[in-house]
Amino acid sequence: MTDGALIVQSDKTLLLEVDHDKAAAARRAIAPFAELERAPEHIHTYRVTPLGLWNARAAGHDAEQVVDALVTHSRYPVPQALLVDIADTMDRYGRLVLEKDGDQLVLRTTDRAVLTEVLRHKKIKPLIGEQLSPDEVVVHPSERGTLKQELLKVGWPAEDRAGYVSGEAHPIALTEDGWSLRPYQQHAVDGFWDGGSGVVVLPCGAGKTLVGAGAMSAAKATTLILVTNTVSARQWKEELLARTTLTEDEIGEYSGARKEVRPVTIATYQVLTLKRKGAYPHLDLLDARDWGLIVYDEVHLLPAPIFRMTADLQARRRLGLTATLVREDGREADVFSLIGPKRFDAPWKDIEAQGYIAPADCVEVRVTLSDAERMAYATADAEDRYRLASCSPAKPRVVRRIVDQHEGEPTLVIGQYLDQLHELSEQLDADLITGETPVKVRQELFADFREGRTNLLVVSKVANFSVDLPEATVAIQVSGTFGSRQEEAQRLGRLLRPKEDGRTAHFYTVVARDTVDAEFAAHRQRFLAEQGYAYRIVDSDDLAV
Repeated sequence: MTDGALIVQSDKTLLLEVDHDKAAAARRAIAPFAELERAPEHIHTYRVTPLGLWNARAAGHDAEQVVDALVTHSRYPVPQALLVDIADTMDRYGRLVLEKDGDQLVLRTTDRAVLTEVLRHKKIKPLIGEQLSPDEVVVHPSERGTLKQELLKVGWPAEDRAGYVSGEAHPIALTEDGWSLRPYQQHAVDGFWDGGSGVVVLPCGAGKTLVGAGAMSAAKATTLILVTNTVSARQWKEELLARTTLTEDEIGEYSGARKEVRPVTIATYQVLTLKRKGAYPHLDLLDARDWGLIVYDEVHLLPAPIFRMTADLQARRRLGLTATLVREDGREADVFSLIGPKRFDAPWKDIEAQGYIAPADCVEVRVTLSDAERMAYATADAEDRYRLASCSPAKPRVVRRIVDQHEGEPTLVIGQYLDQLHELSEQLDADLITGETPVKVRQELFADFREGRTNLLVVSKVANFSVDLPEATVAIQVSGTFGSRQEEAQRLGRLLRPKEDGRTAHFYTVVARDTVDAEFAAHRQRFLAEQGYAYRIVDSDDLAV
């Protein structure tokens, strides 16, 4: 027995003692390969999964490093069977390799039995062509992505070394007017470029857009950037104009309002997935130019049609950007096989310690339902209970107290339900931004907030993603998308841009106790707990007035 912060169990769960003086070091050591499952106050539970191990393997970690992390930080001897299983699982990655052989795409193996096994699968057989030898088969180039998906499903992830087309050349360079990429941003660009395709995971406020610009500068080719909404598209354009040698005429917007195809084109997921008469008329954009690079902003939100078209784009370099690889639909494996493995992942607390993102204080404020509300909740259908609890009349009073407590500080009130948000907007005398707010009005209100003409906004989930509000220091969350961990990460991310005066950000979640609202809140907090953030729980009656 040693003085480690971890307890490693044979069922592949890892228990981390949060208050242990070596907990932070243990968390960093297991972060590349373990996923947080539960995060109560004192013991956090992680799980080791094949996908996590394969991501680590693709990022350059080997089984010896993973085993060493577990043995070093474990309080008790690590079960030998688990160590063997980890080594065997990681050894599965790369036994099948996709490579170019002249004009042909070939699947090769270092283990003939593995190739024989996978070729027997019904869904894999149609994707391959002639068998050149017992160790290699021809692959139809159009099936490169689909084959990688299917191989991952049967437990034999292929390492893709088939390379990429250069695409149409286009001069793009970073400007040098008093700024440069931060060290971790440069490492992210280098990790992506060396790997060819994959995902960069960085906290909101850490400059994912600049990583995208750095990748474009490395590619020096026409680039298609896919983003969540029109506001995000325009922020990308502003940032590229400020940070690169690109001019206004070289950057096009392809959205509901405009259809510009230029050497660098920024398109919204919404317009690409627009369906008419059973077809996607705008997917032709993908073939409109010989793209050298495709950037997927907020890759954890990729809609299904974009996955399908990405399967056909495996010869193009692909960069996914996100604050969290968590997908509530469980399609992380599709991100791995179609966009690429995780190439760079910086723990949020490490970047905070370097002063690049603001420190944050996370508080869960619990309110008590009145007797009448509790009875209505108890007798409601299951599908109505979350809305009832989330929209408790007790919440606006608490929000008002928090707003007053932080008077003068740039504050966002964030929620899911429009009637609740309209009520809060009226009670707080604050502007409201929802999906129904015209883009021009949204931009004006966000600009007023950024430039200090207003310091309070009520926003719906449209502000979850790709909205740059660097001076926001307080966020009050009143309702959300059930137990979405990715949404929790994005909402905290609105606050993490470093403040000029070094202030700590404050992230409040107002929750109705003894309801599914509280259960979902616990689930939502899991991702941030994995990043090292602790939630304080206070009763609404104990808030300062």
